Amino acid sequence: MPDASTTRRSLTVVYNPLRVDDLDDAREVVAKVCAEGGWADPTWVETTAEETGEKQAREAVSAGADVVASLGGDGTVRAVGSALVGTNVALGLLPGGTGNLLARNLGVPVGALDEAVRAIVEGRDRRIDVGVVRLGDDLPEPESSRATKEGPAQVADDEEIFLVMTGLGLDGEIMADTDEKVKEAVGWVAYVLAAGKKLSGRGFPVEVRASGGGEGVVGAAGQSVARNARAVIVGNCGTLQGGVELMPEAVVDDGRLDAVVLAPRGAFGWASVLADVVTRNRAGHQRLDRIVAPDLTVLARRAVQAEIDGDPVGQHRALAIRVLPDSLVVRVG
Repeated sequence: MPDASTTRRSLTVVYNPLRVDDLDDAREVVAKVCAEGGWADPTWVETTAEETGEKQAREAVSAGADVVASLGGDGTVRAVGSALVGTNVALGLLPGGTGNLLARNLGVPVGALDEAVRAIVEGRDRRIDVGVVRLGDDLPEPESSRATKEGPAQVADDEEIFLVMTGLGLDGEIMADTDEKVKEAVGWVAYVLAAGKKLSGRGFPVEVRASGGGEGVVGAAGQSVARNARAVIVGNCGTLQGGVELMPEAVVDDGRLDAVVLAPRGAFGWASVLADVVTRNRAGHQRLDRIVAPDLTVLARRAVQAEIDGDPVGQHRALAIRVLPDSLVVRVG
């Protein structure tokens, strides 16, 4: 029997038509699980190249949806999540695309669609932090975080949110150069193939500052790290494609962000750093620094490729990053 607390609750599915193989089948599966749980018949809204999900999700909130679910890639998740930050309307995660990184980090099912819908219908609300990034060439330190679960989040017009990770360097280059057809064919392995072509690329001088008061977790990282780096990655979550835990200490609701600065030299250096990551070694590595802080500034000497939640966003020199604690509600199983 449906739980009384969920009776006639409403779900809106914001979906990317390019990521749904059989829309009729997906509609049938979602409707069936919703009916079994006593929820209203779901509403479906399509994204477009111009409107990638944020506008659709805002309209769903205005229409009274209890949960707005994303069905698409990680970019669709971020777009829908952007509209829900600072509200009490929950984000639902339905598997689509190749990453599904937020779902993987939260333990939400990413295999069968019916299992993911069931996590929405029968699951619980969990509040998580959201990262906010401003990209540019010469940025001030980020303003202190201003959002709490008692009030609306404040995200400026020139800022973007991220739910999983943002960064400069190698990760952005991989995302920019991954072939979409290969990604559709082999999934996350496509990122590995792209990475293999990029490991020997040119590094960039960069400084990472924990402007909100940080702490070193491994090695020499503390209030500031200066390196000739190959990548700087700042995460709200720590797990990458393939289950690799780049930031094993990252917690999605601790009010802090985790930064990793990778500065290997040559093939042997990469092998050593990757072994350190894969084995989850916390003893430290001379070419890998970690910082944990609520606010971070990343300043490179030259513009390099940046990414936000797996989407390449052009070349930039600076990132001003802060955390919005407890600012997004997500349905989890």
